[in-house]
Amino acid sequence: MAQNTFPLASRTKLANGLSMPTIHLGVYLTSGKETYQAVRWALEAGYRGVDSAQMYHNEKESGKAVLDFLSSQDNVNSLKREDIHFTSKLASNSSYDTARKAIKRSVKECGLGYIDLFLLHSPYGGKNARLESWRAVEDAINDGEVKIGGVSNYGVKHLQELLDSRPRIAPMVNQIEVHPFNTRTDITSFCQQHNIVIEAYAPLVRALKMKHPTIVALSKKYSCTPVSFLPSALQFILLVEKPMPVAGVP
Repeated sequence: MAQNTFPLASRTKLANGLSMPTIHLGVYLTSGKETYQAVRWALEAGYRGVDSAQMYHNEKESGKAVLDFLSSQDNVNSLKREDIHFTSKLASNSSYDTARKAIKRSVKECGLGYIDLFLLHSPYGGKNARLESWRAVEDAINDGEVKIGGVSNYGVKHLQELLDSRPRIAPMVNQIEVHPFNTRTDITSFCQQHNIVIEAYAPLVRALKMKHPTIVALSKKYSCTPVSFLPSALQFILLVEKPMPVAGVP
């Protein structure tokens, strides 16, 4: 069976030679003090990746928590900004100028100087909006505002469309919901073929399947808990065809 432990310090290598933490803290549906405290506690516990978005309205709190942690006594390993991986996402695809300005706002809002991974949050908006928004991501990377570009919730059609446009910078990541109850092998296979890392959000199925008979039975078979079995099952799914890097946002 696939590896059933995922050290928080582990990293996933990308096709461009860079890497990102294998496990991130997702701050969806949190705000204000809740976001700040969650990020602080996560960093103190060993997390090195934080996943935010413009639509979450918590880039500022996430960034402040990162900076406060780095300058605090809790930073026992003397970590620096480059040791923490911050993700944000474009709220909506539209024109190049609108997307470019939105990326700049996110960089300013988080206060971290740059964003490690910036994703197009969805394929909504139509072909032209998708491609123009991606062009804005490319320029943000070239200008040093973003380190890595990727997409989220993209299907095979949207990925093929982007690759067919011959982008200057290829997407490194596709963040989608994928777990044993939503395998999406069409997308994962396509990403394998094109060296795009799958970043799985909701890999624990939002804790809704912990008592599912199959999950309970397999957890007993492999002497682990359902919460530790699910990430292992996810990794196994993505290793079936050929080895594939995977990252997760619980």
